[in-house]
Amino acid sequence: MSAQPNLVQRTPAPRAAWTLEQAGLSPLLAQLFASRGVKSADELDAGLAKLLPPSGLKGIAEAARLLADCIEARQHICIVADYDCDGATACTVALRGLALLGAGPASLSYVVPDRAIHGYGLTPAIVDLALAQGSQPQLLMTVDNGIASIAGIAHANALGLQVLVTDHHLPAVFDGVTQLPAAAAIVNPSQPGCSFESKNLAGVGVAFYVLLALRSELRARGRFDTQSQPKLDGLLDLVALGTVADVVKLDANNRRLVAQGLKRMRAGRAHAGVAALFSAAGRDSTRANAFDLGFALGPRINAAGRLSDMTLGIECLLTDDPGRALELAKQLDAINRERRVIEADMREQAEFKLDALLQDPRLMGEPPPALAIFEAEFHEGVVGIIASRLKDRIHRPSFVFARGADGQLKGSGRSIAGFHLRDALDLISKRHPALLKKFGGHAMAAGCTLADDGFDCFDAALRQVAAEWLDAAALTRTLRTDGPLASEHFNPASVRALEEQVWGQAFEAPLFCDHVEIISQRIVGEKHMKLRLRQAGLLRDAIWFGHIEPVPAQGQMAYRLSVDEYQGQERVQMVVEAMV
Repeated sequence: MSAQPNLVQRTPAPRAAWTLEQAGLSPLLAQLFASRGVKSADELDAGLAKLLPPSGLKGIAEAARLLADCIEARQHICIVADYDCDGATACTVALRGLALLGAGPASLSYVVPDRAIHGYGLTPAIVDLALAQGSQPQLLMTVDNGIASIAGIAHANALGLQVLVTDHHLPAVFDGVTQLPAAAAIVNPSQPGCSFESKNLAGVGVAFYVLLALRSELRARGRFDTQSQPKLDGLLDLVALGTVADVVKLDANNRRLVAQGLKRMRAGRAHAGVAALFSAAGRDSTRANAFDLGFALGPRINAAGRLSDMTLGIECLLTDDPGRALELAKQLDAINRERRVIEADMREQAEFKLDALLQDPRLMGEPPPALAIFEAEFHEGVVGIIASRLKDRIHRPSFVFARGADGQLKGSGRSIAGFHLRDALDLISKRHPALLKKFGGHAMAAGCTLADDGFDCFDAALRQVAAEWLDAAALTRTLRTDGPLASEHFNPASVRALEEQVWGQAFEAPLFCDHVEIISQRIVGEKHMKLRLRQAGLLRDAIWFGHIEPVPAQGQMAYRLSVDEYQGQERVQMVVEAMV
């Protein structure tokens, strides 16, 4: 049984809602935006001119000069990618953008680590792999990684290579001191001393900003002028995909990047690989929204890095041949289906372990303050997904471990508000210096590697930190809702208008809450609850995905709206998130 949530209604600032209405927004959207902190319509302006200027990023001028020098000298640049969707899109954006800005095809290559063999980031082994390709690069440019690659960059320097780091992860910390790699240039909004207003750029967003600065540098060198300069906005469908898939906070700047990308997709101007992914996922690109990117396209790209080789995902995004793109997208779809099968089996085993743990009388029916689960046969590429599922069920920071090919335990964790997962790992490493072989990540998602015999110590250490940091309020799942929804909005046009907006992490999609009476309930598809209910005196259809427990006869229901299309007819249905 999932943790019972506490439903809390958002309270929009009346002045802000009035201001947004006066600017022309509908009363419903004005209320929704105001309750998410938007104070003026200017914040909702998705125009490219409203993007934060690249100059705010520390190190970006040096990066632009470094890349411009390489292009002018016709030196070879090798992109060092990462094996998730953010890394794949960042790699594609870098390769396409550098080519647009004058780097010849023979001067560009890329390398992407294999999750099971190389692990994460620019390691010494990846440097050697880049050199072994035969292209003999003079510059390695990392995307979505590199900020913690101390050893790998030292190895590259020793071999006479220059390294440009573009990343958004947190730097490495040793003995309480932040340590940066000895790279020729570093662009990362999370590095010390960077004054860039948005700390929430994804790796692909950082790569895009570096290209903007490079174009400016080349323009200053007389390579082209404002009229003849290459247009980079054609890359924004890729930037949008990577940004949403990486679940970074959608602040105003990120929302602009995503909105521009969605605009291109809806207009049929997406890259061949993006269009092919929509087709393989059975989604309509003319109605593209952030949900499509996060739950349909992103997982198909990520599946390659989890179970196979992310080269497949990158090649899908790089090709301009629609036929080739569709062929690769279908392969990614097949891998994603395999991932779902593996995930279902792993989730069943993890749930069994969790249920057994909850029987411990010392816990008195409550989950521990943090959860760690290890199963040697788990697939290390899927442990992060299982950690997320467990976190959602019990509302506790959760780590799941598998045994890697090298015999060490590879873990991935997901967290809840109030528990900075990467900082927790840092504290554990200080208390148990030999326990973590390596670790890194963000507040809400992080990973680490343990020795084969280190799980029990890690489990106890994680629980201890959680017990110290989390109080009863933090351990109670809270769903923030937008309150009741007037009957006039239960129509396809209103739902479409909501879907067209950019919602996501820290700018959540609308979640409404009403008192309902259940008329009938039945299980469909063996794992979903189909409901007929009465809301505000009117009969409604609802579905609760992944829920088969009986629903109470009446109560407060938190729900989203969707349009159910069947035999040419459109009907609005409520998608249930919780009921208390």
